[in-house]
Amino acid sequence: MKKTILDLNRMAAAGERITYLTAYDYLTAKYQERAGVEMILVGDSMGMVTQGYETTFPVTMDDMISASRAVRRGAPGTFVVGDMPYMSYQVSDEQAVENAGRFVKEAGCDAVKLEGCTPSIVQRVRAIAEAGILVSGHIGLTPQFAGQLGGYKAQGRTAENALKLLDQAQALEKAGAAMILVEGVPAIVGKAITERAGIPILGIGAGSYTHGQLLIYADMVGMYDNFTPKFVRKYADVGAELLRGFTEYCKDVKEGRFPDDREHSYKISGDEAAKLDELLKK
Repeated sequence: MKKTILDLNRMAAAGERITYLTAYDYLTAKYQERAGVEMILVGDSMGMVTQGYETTFPVTMDDMISASRAVRRGAPGTFVVGDMPYMSYQVSDEQAVENAGRFVKEAGCDAVKLEGCTPSIVQRVRAIAEAGILVSGHIGLTPQFAGQLGGYKAQGRTAENALKLLDQAQALEKAGAAMILVEGVPAIVGKAITERAGIPILGIGAGSYTHGQLLIYADMVGMYDNFTPKFVRKYADVGAELLRGFTEYCKDVKEGRFPDDREHSYKISGDEAAKLDELLKK
């Protein structure tokens, strides 16, 4: 049964924790759905995780649509959120609605996510919601605003800043956001936002009180080792296993152990082999 916003609202109201991970490709999404993950974010973090950029800024709408299509094919029953990349919604309401519509129409996403809570961003949320598209807000540590925040730093660490985040959450909800992602804030701030919200609050580095928890999948399985945020728990060491497998493969090829013709080669009948041998002698 496909997950819908009604399921997420029910889970939040009942205190049932929502599981949320990023994915950028078919295979990862397929295994996440098999594991029971309820939400997948096709994040612009793909710029750093799969494309090798230092920031998320270079990611394009076409990149995101292609990745979102693959994720939807891999996880047809999961609630999929498409992350609107930098400068895909900032210019105007019309641009925001058009690009949000692409996530739904072309990629089959259930919702879109956009960062920040400036007056113009609140208006974009309102415009997208009024177009009939589910919207996730994103406050706290917002990578697309990292320059203004002074880098990738935790937010809400003063009482004044924490209250500002509460106001932002309420403004986004009032504008029509169906859910909000809160990133990089103290647990007490995540709790306060969650307790005052009438919509699901998802956290990434926002403590244990939010309705759901998001992690970048490459962080939690040990594939992305450029840096590891404080809030990440590693559940596997896939990077080490990949390195081991690739290293053994290279060694086996170099030393003639792969392929083994007894196991890895196609067969030909004895008669055909003899016939081929005669033909090769001519």
